[in-house]
Amino acid sequence: MRIAELYVGTIEELSELVRFSEDELGLPMSRPIILCFLNYYLPGFRGGGPARSVRNLVDALSEEYEFRIVTRDRDVGSDAPYESVDIGTWNRVGPAHVFYAPDRELSFRDIEDLLANMPHDVLYLNSFWNPRFTGTPLLIRRLGSCLRRPVVVAPRGEFSPGALAIKASRKRVYLAFAKLFGLFNEVTWQASSEKEASEIRCALGGLACRVLVAPNLVNMQEGGVSIAGAARMPAHPNGRLRLVYLSRLTRKKNLLFLLQRLGQVRSQVDLTIYGPTEDEEYWQDCLTLIGNLPRNITVRYAGEIEPEEVPAALAEHDVFVFPTRGENFGHVIFEALSAGTSVVVSDRTPWRPDCRGALEVLSLEHPSGWTEAIERWASLTPAEYATRRDAAQDWARQYVTESGALEQNRALFRAVASGWKGRAPCAV
Repeated sequence: MRIAELYVGTIEELSELVRFSEDELGLPMSRPIILCFLNYYLPGFRGGGPARSVRNLVDALSEEYEFRIVTRDRDVGSDAPYESVDIGTWNRVGPAHVFYAPDRELSFRDIEDLLANMPHDVLYLNSFWNPRFTGTPLLIRRLGSCLRRPVVVAPRGEFSPGALAIKASRKRVYLAFAKLFGLFNEVTWQASSEKEASEIRCALGGLACRVLVAPNLVNMQEGGVSIAGAARMPAHPNGRLRLVYLSRLTRKKNLLFLLQRLGQVRSQVDLTIYGPTEDEEYWQDCLTLIGNLPRNITVRYAGEIEPEEVPAALAEHDVFVFPTRGENFGHVIFEALSAGTSVVVSDRTPWRPDCRGALEVLSLEHPSGWTEAIERWASLTPAEYATRRDAAQDWARQYVTESGALEQNRALFRAVASGWKGRAPCAV
């Protein structure tokens, strides 16, 4: 039986139980293999946080683990496959090996073959609701079509109340199916925060008997940390507050809520919107509202933006506003802070307010508070903005040095991988 099944405690205590290496046991050294199924990955960028979380995990732990990633052959909303990779075979992408599956051709049998023929120590799934990249591998495992290996499921914020409210009836049906077939039996759940751990337990009940917190990893280069340049940006020229929204244009990200709040603002405000229009109906609702905003508010849709352009785009603005309905982390929040741009975000993320004012957290249940916050930001002096920029960059640095994310992720996979290595797989 696996250590992780016998032990209930903190991940730090659990890591102490498995802190031995193969060379100490007189065995040949080899890196355990993590086989990861992920809806979208590099070179794509429209998929948002999950791909960046996995990329940062690969970069941080590739000397200790070998990562094999199975993903789609194209980015979100694209009709054409990537031109820079070989489709239907394994590619070297940074430290990882990536299999780009032809779109709509990754069948049950294809996934079964991948699981059977690709040796791995841990199966790492990065969604709960995805039927192809999570449900199918778990069903194959449940049917006994391949050797049982420990499984880690990272829901990536899918159990936040705001996320669960979207297509709620469909999700209830899927959850009933998963419980009926025991798809998530003997699974370790990765939460990025204690808040997400609580949401997982609340949504899944007895299915979530083993939840470990391992925060999302960040890369300081990801945030552009051209901090000195960001700090010199002048505050709202011509007396206009410069807001920026940068995320996917979907109901979960909640741009419409921000536009509604701007309709009540009397100060002079410019809003720049970046992001792919995934939900066309929702985007049309946003456009209608934009057309009816008062003359003191200007809105510019700047389209999609390449990852390497994000830091500079954020640094050109005074405040990043993000009324999301649920994030397990929010990489773009970290990017804004590290670029020296203050953040106003909803209370549906694990981020908490900064005492120096760089990060403000507001409730979606009190819409007027958002209007008041925008008016307050518009009234700040250039000197006050400069102080906020310094505080934002300090907050980003503090997260990197104090979060303990690397150690907790290392302990998570060390504990899970050690559960079967050298032992016969457990029957369910």
